[in-house]
Amino acid sequence: MKYIFVTGGVVSSLGKGLTAAALGTLLENRGLKVVLQKFDPYLNVDPGTMNPYQHGEVYVLDDGAETDLDLGHYERFTNVKLTRLNNLTSGQVYQTVLNNEREGKYLGKTVQVIPHVTDEIQKRIHVLAEQSNADVVITEIGGTTGDIEGLPFLEAIREFALEAGTGNVVFMHVTYVPFIKAAGELKTKPTQQSVAKLREIGIAPHILVCRTERPLDKELRQKISLFCNVPFDAVIEEKDVDHSIYEVPLMLQRERLDDLVCRLLHLDMPLANMTHWQEIMRKLIAPQHRVRIGVVGKYIELQDAYKSVYEAIIHGGIANDCGVEIVKVDAEQIEPEGAENILKGLGGILVPGGFGERGIEGKIKAARYARENNVPYLGLCLGMQIATIEFARNVLKLAKAHSTEFDPNTPHPVIAMLDEQTKVTQKGGTMRLGAQPCQLVIGTKTAQLYGAFIVKERHRHRYEFNNAYREQFEKADFVFSGFTPDGKLVEIIELPKHPFFIASQFHPEFQSKPHQPHPLFKGFIAAALARLHQKPL
Repeated sequence: MKYIFVTGGVVSSLGKGLTAAALGTLLENRGLKVVLQKFDPYLNVDPGTMNPYQHGEVYVLDDGAETDLDLGHYERFTNVKLTRLNNLTSGQVYQTVLNNEREGKYLGKTVQVIPHVTDEIQKRIHVLAEQSNADVVITEIGGTTGDIEGLPFLEAIREFALEAGTGNVVFMHVTYVPFIKAAGELKTKPTQQSVAKLREIGIAPHILVCRTERPLDKELRQKISLFCNVPFDAVIEEKDVDHSIYEVPLMLQRERLDDLVCRLLHLDMPLANMTHWQEIMRKLIAPQHRVRIGVVGKYIELQDAYKSVYEAIIHGGIANDCGVEIVKVDAEQIEPEGAENILKGLGGILVPGGFGERGIEGKIKAARYARENNVPYLGLCLGMQIATIEFARNVLKLAKAHSTEFDPNTPHPVIAMLDEQTKVTQKGGTMRLGAQPCQLVIGTKTAQLYGAFIVKERHRHRYEFNNAYREQFEKADFVFSGFTPDGKLVEIIELPKHPFFIASQFHPEFQSKPHQPHPLFKGFIAAALARLHQKPL
């Protein structure tokens, strides 16, 4: 078993996750079986209760684990299927250690960070390695070197490397080489300081991946190599990409990062064939078509809040050889200004998931605008509930119809809490989570898009369509095109007389990849293109 540990220095948000995922892509395409995991030093047990402004999106796995958004990069860039074993937080570590202490498993010993916390971290690496049966385990350490909460993780991987032995472990440090505009030059000192900090802890990086806005010349690489004690060819340039994050694997291949890793780990593998990845980039750089898609949300200012949604839209564009301009629309802005003033001219409208009452009326207006003006609409989770509320109010004429999440006293609770959720008191990890089977209805547009009648999709919600209103909706040509296998819960709705109006209670964005776009996103972009060219679907 071979291990790669990815650390970061200087500042956060350098793109360690993307770098790890891109390396995973290259190693997979060399014929290796790769698995990735993320260690997050924060004390939350998982990010499920964290505000998107604090953390970005919560990425849900098949087994229901609520995880860091970097796991989305891992799944999109590689063929690995992740589980809760692939994300570990300080909260989980300390929770386990304290439970062990209460149960007397330490036999009366004083419980300390070393060895008890560090042993628990190392145990997760071993368990994942054994269960995945992978050739290479890539572990990303969240946070920035020097953060106090990250020290136990760094100590754990230092100890782990000693046990694994020379030639079986690579330390890859992602750092930042800033361009100082006033001086007109790139500066290496932050990288030097970051590596010095890492070496104080006892870790000497084998590879430096240098994030930069400008190319690193030979002289600069030599300087970094000398002062950071890494070979010249192990100073890897990772420049800001021009078009898409999907350029990163090809960029790192040009820098021969995968060659270097294979050499350090004594892996004799053929070169990676990245032809399919080059075709993806061709469609992103020079697409045959272009379309504008509006995403109506409440966390629009933060790019990471809807990360998987944005990526899945781009994947839908790739499937249609179409460049997509994503127009971020603040739902609250629609409320006073009106939907037409803001949404006019868009090829399609998407309403993503979310929680809380802020911006809800703006989203309802967006759904109504899409329905009445034949604009392709895709609703995700809350986006399905929004479409339901809008239809109830404006077509069924159920005054003040709403979800009990936002109005507990609504006279028409067309969206209501799941029965099993009514007695839940703890917030974390208690929603309807993970991959659940969905049975599609024969003859619907949804079934046609999937080309299947049973699918599995990932969920993250507490509220559902209220079945007491099912008959009223059906009589008004509001089609329920997907249910749980027992028929009790509505999973997908569509309007058959509309060019494309589909909304799901689940999150299809979590299973979309650049080379395997999700059927709903593929169909959504196709519908937006058809509307643009006024062609029938």
